[in-house]
Amino acid sequence: MDPVDGPATLTFLGGAGTVTGSKTLLRTTGDHRLLVDCGLFQGLKDLRLRNWEDLPVRAAEVDAVLLTHAHLDHCGYLPRLAAQGFSGPVYCTPGTHRLAEIVLRDSARLQEEQAEHANRHGYSKHRPALPLYTEAEARACLAQFTDVELDLPVGVLPGVSATWRRAGHILGSATIDVRVDDAAHPDGCHVVFSGDLGRGTHPLLLPPSPIGHADVVVTESTYGDETHPAMDTDEVIAEAVRAILRREAVLIIPAFAVDRTEVVLWHLDRLVREGAVPPVPVFLDSPMAARALRVYEEEAGAGSAEFRPEYRGRPLFPSLDLLEVSSTEESKTLNTMRGPFVVVSASGMATGGRVVHHLANRVGDRDTIVMLVGYQATGTRGAALAAGEPTLRMLGRDFPVRARVMSVPLSSHADRDELVTWVGSAGPGLKRVVVNHGEPEATAALVEVLRERVDAAVEAAQPGGVVTVGAG
Repeated sequence: MDPVDGPATLTFLGGAGTVTGSKTLLRTTGDHRLLVDCGLFQGLKDLRLRNWEDLPVRAAEVDAVLLTHAHLDHCGYLPRLAAQGFSGPVYCTPGTHRLAEIVLRDSARLQEEQAEHANRHGYSKHRPALPLYTEAEARACLAQFTDVELDLPVGVLPGVSATWRRAGHILGSATIDVRVDDAAHPDGCHVVFSGDLGRGTHPLLLPPSPIGHADVVVTESTYGDETHPAMDTDEVIAEAVRAILRREAVLIIPAFAVDRTEVVLWHLDRLVREGAVPPVPVFLDSPMAARALRVYEEEAGAGSAEFRPEYRGRPLFPSLDLLEVSSTEESKTLNTMRGPFVVVSASGMATGGRVVHHLANRVGDRDTIVMLVGYQATGTRGAALAAGEPTLRMLGRDFPVRARVMSVPLSSHADRDELVTWVGSAGPGLKRVVVNHGEPEATAALVEVLRERVDAAVEAAQPGGVVTVGAG
């Protein structure tokens, strides 16, 4: 890549034309290189294969990484970047640091297990099959993390400072305001990145902070083409719980291990506390989710300012009969048990994890209820269930789907109207909006509505595309 002599540029190395693999390279005058997020591609095979491709910038030439939050599609490439030669700091909030340690080590363990399984059964065309990175490499990159506090500017490179502000998406999540002060930007140029923007309705976390002054805003668009439906969520969940109580059946909830699990537990806890449903055993069958839950419990107990005031200094979910499932053997035992009980298990799109085994065991039972509680990407088992597919491919077999499948909108992503409101919170100096991190239809829809509502140039990020910032 040629040096940057003029205004700073943004290059979209991931999260453009897709909802995964978020990586945006900011290059400033003097050729400083800053990576905002360093995510793993997930979902369809064509996307996953991109994790093995070399980036157009050498890892050793990246000076620093700024993380918005700890979801794998925003931080999961870090161990590979470090193994390839990146030795700079990784800046993030303390909550992101704690959760990223859990997420990265779990990701590495799964990749090592998948490589070992492929080698044992000989189904990989690579000899031997290798993990993208190892757990040792994941542990090693964590030594590069540097914690930052919300709302306090931090110098991250010569002529570059950054301020993390509350995003309300998951614990530790933040939008990042990057200010560039150099010869090409003598008055300072603010580029604000949304990361994944949360909602004002998150039951545990405070809503996103407004933008304030910005020259350029880079916003996600996961739900850029829709608004979250109005629904009495508690009543829908309560009806499902009552149904499994009547039938002595099982409610399976595939849930993302970080944050979505906590939101699900919050709803169940409130229903029991308010007497809407009787107490029912709730099995949390995900070691990763259990570790993340402890982080939430500890941060709430310590009075973290990210939580709504009513949850600071108090135990979370005190009304639930919550049972953590640790070992694989304990997880298998659940499949021999008769209901009624609830299983909350990763992964949220049923792409892997213990929930796949629970689905394989019970999805053919008409009394079982499967509740989908978030975004289901194209090509995932969750998307197949949501679409009403008659069979589900798991563990090398096709299983008939006879269970009742329900969808409840518990997304912690802002929808179209919430994204527009957030972008609109930028001051009058806003010059450009770049829309990324969405499927093409969602991104295009958000671009269209922002062009109607915002007095600034609006465009969609393109894979590998370069955008000049601060040029008037």
